[in-house]
Amino acid sequence: MVNLTIDGKAISVEENTTIMEAADQNGITIPSLCYLKGINEIAACRVCVVELEGKDRLITACNNVAEEGMVVYTNSPKVRNHRRNTVELLLSQHDCLCVTCMRSGNCSLQKIANDLDILEIPFKQELEHQPWDKNFPLIRDSAKCIKCMRCIQVCDKVQGLNIWDLEGTGSRTTVNVTGHRTIGEADCSLCGQCITHCPVGALRERSDTGKVWSALADKDKIVVAQVAPAVRTAWGEQIGLAPEEATIGKIMDALKRMGVDYVFDTVFSADLTIMEEGHEFVQRFTSGELKERPMFTSCCPGWLRFIKGQFPHLVKYLSTAKSPQQMFGAAMKTYFAEKLGVSPDKIFTVSVMPCVAKKAESEMELFYGEYAGRDIDVVITTRELVKMIRSAHIRPETLEDIESGRPMKEGTGAGVIFGATGGVMEAALRSAYYIIKKENPPADAFKAVRSRGFNANDGVQEAEFAIDDITVRTAVVSGLGNTRALINKIESGEVHYDFVEVMACPGGCVGGGGQPIHDGQELAFERGKNLYYLDENAEIRFSHENPDILKMYEEFFENPVSHKAHMLLHTDHLESMERYGLGYKK
Repeated sequence: MVNLTIDGKAISVEENTTIMEAADQNGITIPSLCYLKGINEIAACRVCVVELEGKDRLITACNNVAEEGMVVYTNSPKVRNHRRNTVELLLSQHDCLCVTCMRSGNCSLQKIANDLDILEIPFKQELEHQPWDKNFPLIRDSAKCIKCMRCIQVCDKVQGLNIWDLEGTGSRTTVNVTGHRTIGEADCSLCGQCITHCPVGALRERSDTGKVWSALADKDKIVVAQVAPAVRTAWGEQIGLAPEEATIGKIMDALKRMGVDYVFDTVFSADLTIMEEGHEFVQRFTSGELKERPMFTSCCPGWLRFIKGQFPHLVKYLSTAKSPQQMFGAAMKTYFAEKLGVSPDKIFTVSVMPCVAKKAESEMELFYGEYAGRDIDVVITTRELVKMIRSAHIRPETLEDIESGRPMKEGTGAGVIFGATGGVMEAALRSAYYIIKKENPPADAFKAVRSRGFNANDGVQEAEFAIDDITVRTAVVSGLGNTRALINKIESGEVHYDFVEVMACPGGCVGGGGQPIHDGQELAFERGKNLYYLDENAEIRFSHENPDILKMYEEFFENPVSHKAHMLLHTDHLESMERYGLGYKK
């Protein structure tokens, strides 16, 4: 242990603890802008400076280790003057129009400036304006960037994509897309981790709430919304609802009050995905098709963008099943349109997702005999949902639990856990077991695929399961840096699996790039626990027992992986790479 004094308080901490961590452990906050533990510890912003007794120069608290006998002052006049001057300089190169910023009220720079009582900027303001494609799902506003380096480090160290880099020198140093490319030319997966780790509003998702409001105002449109499993774990964080109060039923109530005609739970189409993907896996596994390489899940569009750009030769091993989002849209514009007796083009489908990549996924046009156009018309993130609730002046405490609409009302525990890393695998194995054995396994028989925590086991969870004389080798991975490492092991023959689930965001969809932002906190694992709790207490825990799914097959899709199901619920990834594919080639 190391003994030191911070702001007159004698404390003891373990060796190799930074001054910032030592202070935090003892209830003393040292402000910072660039610091992310284990990711960005470069003291770029210098907001975290402290005064060390006996030293003339201030030192940064984020990357200096506490030493025996240190006497530290975190808020001395010298520290305050330096911190204030630093923040004023940052503000001189920052677009301070907070009222038009998506992060207003949830911005670390705004908070620190307010805490320091900065009411005027004494320096000449010089803003940088780089061109940007405003139609791309991820938006960067260079005038708001504070060059903290977080986006670069998260993209490099966690996701391994190297989309961002520094360019220029001296005062002209700035952040931009690597290789002098546009964002459309880069291999961006749209995971959105750069957005959730940006301390200001320099990075955000494209706002699509206006499209939803326009559709709601159109009397000729039937607006149908779906809400993803992971959204229910996080939306309450922004409006003061506790996890047990922030139910899916209250989201549905909010959407109905806004004017949405029909609201459904994406858990239903997650069950539909399992029916298709589970049968597909059993077919491909038993036919011997997976002897060389595993079948990879296809639910995560960030992962699909990654594999198509980085490992195109493995695309043929992807499940052909569409994601739950897209299956929902396909069912809405065929089965549901038929139920309502209306033309598919009358239906406007809205997805509420924890993800930025879902915006791009919805823009891939797909065609079939019953309808032409997109499965999903618009996607909004969890953050955009909360913005719409506030815009509609809906008081959270007045929301009530209402049920999902018919005929796609029922959902299972298996569908709920789609939002957490390992959930897709576990749900698929529950049904694959039934397909092979014609009986259910214990509902928790496959819980070994669940994550042990944020970035535990390098983001990879391996497990083997025996079903009679069949052994199924599985792996679950989240985070694209972890994914690249796993694929390299598969390619080298170091490991072999039959079935691999990949989620682009660490922790799965619960940690998605469209979820509420809590600067410096990683909440994916805690949010995931909520989904497993809901699964544990669900009336039905197997996708193949969902009565509304079975009825849909009976009335419309015939059977899992039937010709009709293939035409509407599956896709040709190789063809999509060439026809729609984000710059990728076959």
